[in-house]
Amino acid sequence: MNNFLKIKNVLQNQILSRSFCTNPKLRFVQYQKVNSEKNEIGISSEDGQEILELSKYCYPSDMKKLIERGINTNEIKEKLSNFDKIKTSDVKLLPPILNPQKIVCIGLNYRGHCDEQKIEYPKEPVFFAKFQSSLIGPTDDIIAHTITSKMDWEVELAVVIGSKASKVKRENAMDHVFGYTIAQDITAREWQKKNGGQWLISKSMDTFCPLGPCIAHKSELDASDLTIKCSVNGEIKQCGKTSEFIFPIDDIISRLTQSITLLPGDLILTGTCSGVGVFRNPREFLRIGDVIESEIEGIGKMINTIVCPSL
Repeated sequence: MNNFLKIKNVLQNQILSRSFCTNPKLRFVQYQKVNSEKNEIGISSEDGQEILELSKYCYPSDMKKLIERGINTNEIKEKLSNFDKIKTSDVKLLPPILNPQKIVCIGLNYRGHCDEQKIEYPKEPVFFAKFQSSLIGPTDDIIAHTITSKMDWEVELAVVIGSKASKVKRENAMDHVFGYTIAQDITAREWQKKNGGQWLISKSMDTFCPLGPCIAHKSELDASDLTIKCSVNGEIKQCGKTSEFIFPIDDIISRLTQSITLLPGDLILTGTCSGVGVFRNPREFLRIGDVIESEIEGIGKMINTIVCPSL
């Protein structure tokens, strides 16, 4: 393994251990071992230093398939001490969901983010989408595409759907959630004003959705009041709480499923808090070499670097 990859792999210990609180026991990860292209799934140890290898014990090697099959969390907890372990630094962490059918995003869902724009809180959720091809892992590089010079950061809590959901009542909505992960909704700001003001290109460029490092199961994480942070080159840019949601998770799921069926493994990005670059004075945008750290309490951290596009 070359030195660059070694540095990347050491970062993975950090991103699964730093969540400024006691980590949940059930934090699912998807990964590849060194010199292997086989995807595997496991559970991170509480300190983030090791991964318990679920794929060796009759569990699927794909996280979406595991969710579709359904799991008994109590059974897994009872077996935790029996699983083989591998060092986190000896694997490459992948996005915890590789192939969601849908990535649905919510705009303007934090009171602080609306306040920094000096706009009224929306009466209805602002929905948009990102393409699956924008997904990358928690330590992968973000491409500075040549067609944009105004790349911005937006750290977000992502909801992972656990079961098929259609026309769901709000009081039953959380039954369809599997867990939570971290997303970075990288945005090319000038492209939000092109194409008639449609956001798809601005949000869906390749590598514009880092995801990870794990999925914290809903049974062990209350998502209603989590601290959420984003730093660029070590300087905190965003720091908020999910209690700022204008539209809570159960409300979002209920509204969506009146017209769109959600399936296991689908992702809902729930919006970002204040502190994005475009609304700073003066404005700030990402540059090649910048390092973004995205962190949510109880889940972990992602560390992604902005790089030149390959020739």
